[in-house]
Amino acid sequence: MLAVRLIVMGCCLAATASAQDAAPFPGTQSDWHGFRKFDFVVAGKEATVVVPDKIAEGKPWVWHGEFFGHKPDPDIALLKRGFHIVYLGVSDMLGSPAAVKHWNDLYAELTGKYGFAKKVALVGLSRGGLYCYNWAAANPDKVACIYVDAPVCDFKSWPGGFGKAKRSESNWKIILEHYGFANDEAAKAYRLNPVDNLAPLAKAKVPLLHVYGDADEVVPWEENTGLIIDRYHALGGDITVIAKPGVGHHPHGLTDSTPIVEFIVKHAAVKPEAVKE
Repeated sequence: MLAVRLIVMGCCLAATASAQDAAPFPGTQSDWHGFRKFDFVVAGKEATVVVPDKIAEGKPWVWHGEFFGHKPDPDIALLKRGFHIVYLGVSDMLGSPAAVKHWNDLYAELTGKYGFAKKVALVGLSRGGLYCYNWAAANPDKVACIYVDAPVCDFKSWPGGFGKAKRSESNWKIILEHYGFANDEAAKAYRLNPVDNLAPLAKAKVPLLHVYGDADEVVPWEENTGLIIDRYHALGGDITVIAKPGVGHHPHGLTDSTPIVEFIVKHAAVKPEAVKE
């Protein structure tokens, strides 16, 4: 009997180990700060998903607009709390309508095929703000919260350089091409930049967190975060702001990332009753 029990226990342990080792996603597996990272293609674009050791109830997740892996402390802390971390390789599209469509494809894949939470926390550093806000405005019911750091919220500011910022010619060409503008005047007349398109987010009660340096000359806060603050408040929206006195565009993030992590956990962790619905 003892031998039989040992064999059964051994089989159970082997089955558990096999389940833990099974790849939850296709593509290439690698290590990312001690967690499993998977890179695979969705609708022609490379997606990255980092998997927590223990998945939180409801499969909450964080989606980066740009610069995945930069200042990773908040991501590591959220992985330890059971969140997945996601990125989609649509660089050099600057939040254009085509980029939003690619994001729609990945969202459908992760929520439909892999059971991810229906509402996601969006994270946008710098130009990542364009990706996050433009997708969120098109899909406000799918967004749990938005955290952005020194974000671009109006391409007329950067890369356009029509205000205080220095113009980036190469990135401005991307704007003209991917948004389909015939010239600068057509781009300047566009009224769906994040600073212009906050009403859908306010109506959906999406909470925002903005972190910025008040000495930022690359993406001046007055032309970006400052407008978001004023306009979101006017719409009755919930926005938290953390200013970094004397800090420029870099470094991103906070020395202690606890406020960022707690903001995302508060708004994006899936409540048990939501899982049952």
